[in-house]
Amino acid sequence: MKLLEKELRQLIENSGVEVGLAAHQLGSRREISINPDMSFHPASTFKLCVMMEIFHQARQELFSLDDEMPVKNEFASIVDGSPYSLLADDDSETDLYKHIGQSLPVRELVRRMITVSSNLATNILIGRVTPERTTEFMRQLGADGLIVRRGVEDDKAFRLGLNNSATARGFMQILVKLAKREVVLPKDSDEMIEILSRQKFNEMIPAQLPAGVRAAHKTGWTGKYHHDVGIVYPSRGNAFALAIMTNGLEKEDEAHSFVASLARHVYNNWIE
Repeated sequence: MKLLEKELRQLIENSGVEVGLAAHQLGSRREISINPDMSFHPASTFKLCVMMEIFHQARQELFSLDDEMPVKNEFASIVDGSPYSLLADDDSETDLYKHIGQSLPVRELVRRMITVSSNLATNILIGRVTPERTTEFMRQLGADGLIVRRGVEDDKAFRLGLNNSATARGFMQILVKLAKREVVLPKDSDEMIEILSRQKFNEMIPAQLPAGVRAAHKTGWTGKYHHDVGIVYPSRGNAFALAIMTNGLEKEDEAHSFVASLARHVYNNWIE
């Protein structure tokens, strides 16, 4: 463990990047943490929290995952309730904008929010479950470091510093519970893991791992922030939860490769 931490700290020092890293191996219960409580703008990784609250409220029978929700593109700022809309050109997924005025199942909106990181789906869903209840569920799961205050592109809130925030430890904590099938009910955890496993953006945690290694994960990046958080399932050995959050690299390819290299080091030390 000391060797792994030394290697990771050397990589981070050489990069000049701010990094929060937290990992927990199931079974052995080994952990590694570097700046685990450093707070970051989470970018799209917060969508993992929203998905968990969706399943939480569905299990409370507040709605069904099969219920249909209207697809709209008008949302209220948390500052003063004034309306704002999202631009398709700024979203990683544009197909949903073709469905405005129609309705889609909650489960389909969740799939789009996670696998292709749809901002539009996220705002529709967070409007249903609310940021406050999402944050409260994170606290119930033991992750005080995960705070959801708003949806995406609420510029008035952004200018006032009313932003979501997250720590690597917070994500590791909820991912460990998810891996243990303890988020809501076991079958709910299984479905969430399956959705995360269908992630389309695989440039970070999975990129430098051996072929056949499964990663159930959620990426997020904006500006100099580049993150990836998830559960890694090796073909042999124990699965592990891993959260890597970074701030400092502007070039996407460089940032993605750096995060991937950190994930590879954890994998190589724990599995091989």
